[in-house]
Parts: sequence; C-alpha cells; structure tokens
Amino acid sequence: MKKILSLCMMALASSSVALAQNTIVTGTLKDSVLNETEPYATIRVYKKGNYKTPVAMSVTGANGEIKQAINGKGNYIISFESVGKKNIRREITLNGESTLNIGDVYTAEDSKLLKGVEVVAQKPIVKMETDKMTYNVQEDVDSKSSTILDMLGKVPMVSVDGQDNITVNGGSGFKIYVDGKPNPMLNSNASDILKAMPATLVKNIEVITNPGAKYDAEGTTAILNITMNREGAEGASAADMNGYNGSLSATASTRGWRGSASLSGQQGKFSYNAMGMYSDRNMDGMDTEMTQTEKDGSTMITKQTGDTKNSFAMGNLGLGIDFDAMTSMHATFSLMKMNAKNEGNAITNNFGGRFSNGYNYTNSNLTKMNRTSINASADISRYLNKEHTSSIALTYQFSTSPNQTENKTIYDKDYSELTQYSFTDRYTDNNPKSTEHTLQLDYVTPVGKSNSLSLGAKYVNHANKADSKFYDILSGKDIYNQSLSSLYEDNQSILAGYAEFNGSFGKFSTREGLRYEHTWESISYQLGNKTDFKKNYGSLVPSLSLTYNIAPTMNLGASYAMHILRPGITYLNPYIDRSNPTQLSYGNENLDVEKSHYIKLVFNSYSQKFMFNFTVGQNFCNNQIGEYSFMDENNLLNRTYTNNIKNRWTNFSSYMRWTPSKTTVLSLSADVDYGDIRSEALDLKNHGWQFNGYLGLEQTLPAKISWSTGVFGQSKTYELMGYNSGMSIFTTSLTKKFCDDKLSVSLRYMVPFTGKLNFEQYSHSSAYTQSTKINVPVQDINLTVTWNFGNTKKRFQQHQSRVQSEYGEKASSSETIGNTGSTGTGMGM
Repeated sequence: MKKILSLCMMALASSSVALAQNTIVTGTLKDSVLNETEPYATIRVYKKGNYKTPVAMSVTGANGEIKQAINGKGNYIISFESVGKKNIRREITLNGESTLNIGDVYTAEDSKLLKGVEVVAQKPIVKMETDKMTYNVQEDVDSKSSTILDMLGKVPMVSVDGQDNITVNGGSGFKIYVDGKPNPMLNSNASDILKAMPATLVKNIEVITNPGAKYDAEGTTAILNITMNREGAEGASAADMNGYNGSLSATASTRGWRGSASLSGQQGKFSYNAMGMYSDRNMDGMDTEMTQTEKDGSTMITKQTGDTKNSFAMGNLGLGIDFDAMTSMHATFSLMKMNAKNEGNAITNNFGGRFSNGYNYTNSNLTKMNRTSINASADISRYLNKEHTSSIALTYQFSTSPNQTENKTIYDKDYSELTQYSFTDRYTDNNPKSTEHTLQLDYVTPVGKSNSLSLGAKYVNHANKADSKFYDILSGKDIYNQSLSSLYEDNQSILAGYAEFNGSFGKFSTREGLRYEHTWESISYQLGNKTDFKKNYGSLVPSLSLTYNIAPTMNLGASYAMHILRPGITYLNPYIDRSNPTQLSYGNENLDVEKSHYIKLVFNSYSQKFMFNFTVGQNFCNNQIGEYSFMDENNLLNRTYTNNIKNRWTNFSSYMRWTPSKTTVLSLSADVDYGDIRSEALDLKNHGWQFNGYLGLEQTLPAKISWSTGVFGQSKTYELMGYNSGMSIFTTSLTKKFCDDKLSVSLRYMVPFTGKLNFEQYSHSSAYTQSTKINVPVQDINLTVTWNFGNTKKRFQQHQSRVQSEYGEKASSSETIGNTGSTGTGMGM
C-alpha cells in the first residue's frame, strides 16, 4: 500500500513539474515593410541542436498573434514560415515561466524563393475581425477594370443599389474615410466620386462596424476606410527602403473615359506620394415618370427625358520625414472637384379632382452642380518607449467645401391663365460652404503585458454658410428676388474627450470606451424672416466589444455602441427651394440630436479553402431624423425633415468565400433585414423584410487569363412613407497581364437583367400617393490598360491620420437602404 501511495505521489509530483514547465510564448508576427500583421503563418518549435523533428507546432492568429505552448525547459528555436516570406528563427530560453512575450517578430519577402517559382497559394482577400472586416481590393481581379463604387458592391456588409445609394449593414449612417482621414465632399457626394475613381488606385477597403470611443460619436455607426494604393514609407530603415513605384491607367467606355497616375517612394528619411485622376462620363436618355394622386382624385403625371454629363478631378500629395526611430512628421494635401450638368424636357398632365377637365404644360430644366473640396493636415508623433507600444501624437486638419447648385426652369409658352400654380420662368442659385479646423491630441500607453489604454482630446471649429438666391426670369433677364432668398449661418464649436481600454486575457479580448462631446452652436439669419438663436448640449457615449478566440482561425464577438447625429446644414437650412412650382423643399431648424443604439453578435471562421462570417444585429432609435412630405393648404407638396421617427431594425448578414482549387474561387455576400418604422405624430408606419446579395465566380483560364463574373440582386427596401423596388445586375470581365505583370489589360461588361435599370419609388400619406418610375441606361462596356513601373518591389506604407471627423453633412444613422439624401446618394450611370 505504501509503495502504491509513493508511486501516486511521484506521479503527482511529476505532473506538477510538467505543468509548471508548460510555457505560453506570445507575440505578433508582422511584415517588416508594410508593418501589417501576418495571419496563419506556420509556427514550429525545435529543441536547440535538433532541427529534424519539431516538439510543437501551430499557426499565427487572424491578427498575426503568436500563442505557442511549449512543454519543457532549456534552449529552443522557434521558426515562422509563410508563403513567399523568409523563414524567420528566434532562439529562446525557458526556465519554467508561465508566459514569455517575444514582442513583434518581423518577416520579409524572400526574392530568391519567389524567383522562378509559381506561387499558387492566394493571399486572403478578406480579413475578418469582430469589429472590422478588410477587403483587399488589389487581390480582386475585377479591380483592374472597375471603379471603386463597383468594388463596394462586392465588399461584405456593403451594398450599392440601382440609384448608387451606398449602405453598410443595411443603414446609411456611416462615414467614408480616405487613408484614415475624412473628406466632407466624399461624405456628401460619395457615389458620384467613387464611380469616377478607378479601383486600381485602392489598396483595400476597411468596414469598421464598431469604431469605438476613439472615433466620433456622430455618424460613426460604421466607417468605410479606403486605403489608397499610393503608399509612403513610415517607421522602417531608410537604407532598406530607398526606391519608387508608380502606375498609369486609362479606361475607355461606352459611358465616357477616365485616366489616373500615381507615384510613391522614399529617399533616406524622406517619403512621398502623389496621385491624380480625371474622369468624364455621361448618361443619356434617362426616362422618369412621376404620378401623384391626391385624396380628392386630383392626378398629376409628369414625364421627363434627360441627359447627364459628369466630370471629376482629384489630386493628392503626401510628404513625410522620420527624424529618428522614435519621431516622425507627415503632411498631406488633397483637392477634389466635380462638375455635373443635367438637361431635360418635361411634360405634365393634370386631371381629375380640383383639376376638373385637366390641362398640361411643358418646360425645360437645366441643373448645374459644382462641388469642390480642399483638405490639408499635418501631424507629429513620437514613440515613448523602445518597444513602440507607447506614443503621443498631435494633429491639425483643415477642410473646406464650397459648392454651388444652379437650377433653371423655362416654360415653352405663357401659362398665366393657369392660376393653381405659378408657372413662371425661374432661376435658383444655392451656394452652401463648410469650413472646418480640427486639433487633436492622442496618447497610448501599455497597461501590463497585453493591455493598453488610449486617451485623447479634440477641438473642432465648424462653420456652415448657405447663400441661396432666387431669381425671376423676365424677358430673358434674371431679376433678383430678395423676399424668396436666404442667407443662413450655422457655427459650431465642439470639444470632445475619450478614454479606451484594450485588453487580452487568454482567449478573451475586450475593448471598453467612453467618450464625451459638448457642442456650442450659434445660428443666425442675415437674410430671411427668422430669429437668431444659440444652444449648447453634451452627449456621453459608451462603447463595448468582447471577443472569444475559439481557435486560431475562429472567433466569436459581441459589441454594443451608442451613436448620435447632429443635424447638419441641409437638415436645418430654412431656405425654401421653389425651383419646382408644384412643390417646396426646406430644412427644419428645430431638429434635435438623434441618438441610436446598436447591438451585434459576430462569428468568423477561416481556413485555406473556406472563409465564413455571420453577423446578427439589432438597431433601434426613438428620435430618428428623417425626410417626410405633406400637402399644404395651397395644394403644394412640402418636403422637409422630422425628428419623431421610431425604428427597429434586425439585421442578418453573411459572407462566404470558397476556394475549391488553385484556379477557382466562389464568393457569396448576403444581407437580410427586418424593419419596423413608425411615427405617431405623422400617423405613419411601415415594416417589412428586405434582402441584397452578391454571388461571384473568379476563374483562371488557360494562358493565365483571369475571368470574373458576378450577379448582384436587391429586393424591395422600406422607409417610413413607402418603398423602393428591387433590381439585379450582371457583370463579367477578362484580364490578362504582360511584361512580367507590369502591363495589365482588362475588358468588362455590365448589364441589368432587364436591359435597362428599371426601378420604382413609392410613397404615401393620408393626403396623397406618389409613384416614380425611373429607367436608367447603365449598360456599359469598358477597356482598361494599366502600366506599373518602378525600381523596387517594395510597397511603402501610407501614413494614417489620427484625426476623425467631428462634424460633416451626414445622413441619419437609422435611415434604411435606399433613402435619398444620405451619404452616398446619387443617380446611377
């Protein structure tokens, strides 16, 4: 018995020793040039002196994290291998400690390994995290012949409808950033700009679904961060980074043409990047038919055919200097300019009800839009320790966006005998302008081995001005009408502070944040019968995210976030747009700050052949800002905004990508929503299911020709007063590379299944119903040629600004798919 007891005690002692000798080695594997993490690299552990048989193996996680268990003491060699990269080895000594952090491990391209070898493994096109999903645009063959707007339809959780309205997770309350910096023009004219920009200019698109406390509380239910392919070096050895890369691209299409050029590189401690592009396109023969029926049977039918021409130009310049390994400074400047012209002829028939026997009238319309955006920023950052885990940064950003919209309506004859409406020739000239100055301070410090604390403060001065003029056209002359004009100013000062904790505890990681924003606002009417007023208010905004790593290639996450929306100048401006004699459009200066809440569960799984994401979320808001319309006592349709809409949206979204062979890839992106929208004050409600999805195939054909084809479909989508009909589009492209992949030639074809894009908008109230049918000729064939040049294969990382936009013209974070007037609204081409 004593012998058995002794053996048991010895076994327990041996087990204790063995357990005590089990060490978890942690760290992060990164690319030495891009500074990006290396996911799913192979980890092997060898006893020093014996490199034939590893004693342990695993892979790095989705964020390049290293978590390798090693049982024993002594000297070991730990190696890291990934496709096309050098085999990196580190020697470590274990003394029985429970954990050992080896910090950041850097790997690099192995030019000898890649030379003469066909690499058949694919770099993951989508990187999935609990709060973010990154789509690698350059790895998608369609990027060679598509625009950025085309590519957005393939990005998980993003959809683009037939009117080019962009939505993220079923909602339009999001911001668009370029290289980490906001652009007011892009946020208010996203679809028009992104469908003019070639996708070859973009490196990747990040969909940030829960931005956290570092980002503004306003309008950041989601962020689309577009990283341009004009990289500039940062934080690397200057001696190893000297060189340059560039590209030239041109596209000819049945809708117009576009061209672009980019150059980036580094010499010593200095880095630079520059990019320019121009696009000219047209859309002729768009047909619109609007039918409006009032409660008494009065019916108005307007038919119009119009032609639209658009031109867009953009230029960017970035400069940087790394003073030493600890301190760097960067400056950027960008200019965007867009011009649009729409000419149309309309005929309107009125009959029934108060129109009695009826009558008709004919008029021509001319609309010109000029949009300009200027952005500049400068920041200096310094690491506070040699591990580069603690830093402080100071950033200044300036932006201004002077815009102009002109409308001219001319009637074919004198309709003065028709007294129900004022059918007189008229001209309106609306000139809104926004100017913003931002100063931001950010501090990050580690808290323990794998935790960090971020603190920051921001001040924003934002000035909105809207100069709106109305002219009566008499005998061919424009006569200024001061009584129907307006000059309106809205000035805001915003002070914000935040604290955010990021922690990792074994398989769990968490992020908790709290942000406070206080706003001082002053509104004045230099022209117009309104009373000036001031107001100030504060908002406390919490956020929370929790992730559980089920396995190195599988995780489960949950998040909560609250967001606000301050009504911008479009929502508040009381100027009455009278360019259409049958309706009035104006803002509502009494709007309050919208507050909405978002709860989400996310599951991600990845293997070399199959990638899967599933997200379920619940969004709700009790004071949504939204558009509504009504008939006034003069039988004019009034369009304005309200703050008394309640909504509940349940969202189910999924993304799957399957690689059955080295030459075939299948992908599916789908989004299903159920919404309930109602307003007791307006006595309106609506509800229903809606769906959108993309199914794509990528195939490598003989002669290394890349073929891509896909189908996008969308069902009916709902809003408070009605719905927008669904649509479907088919695309296919062929791409061939020449001259060691320096020259790329792509041919792309796009067509709706109905030949032309046909869709309907329907709205109603207790006083009227309105149906608008739109026929858009979007069928297009384009040919794209791209030439890449340079003296190095290295790619230089683009500096990311720490400034997040505090204020800009945004759509309600609770608006549904297809709402006009939202971020990314535009008429498709």
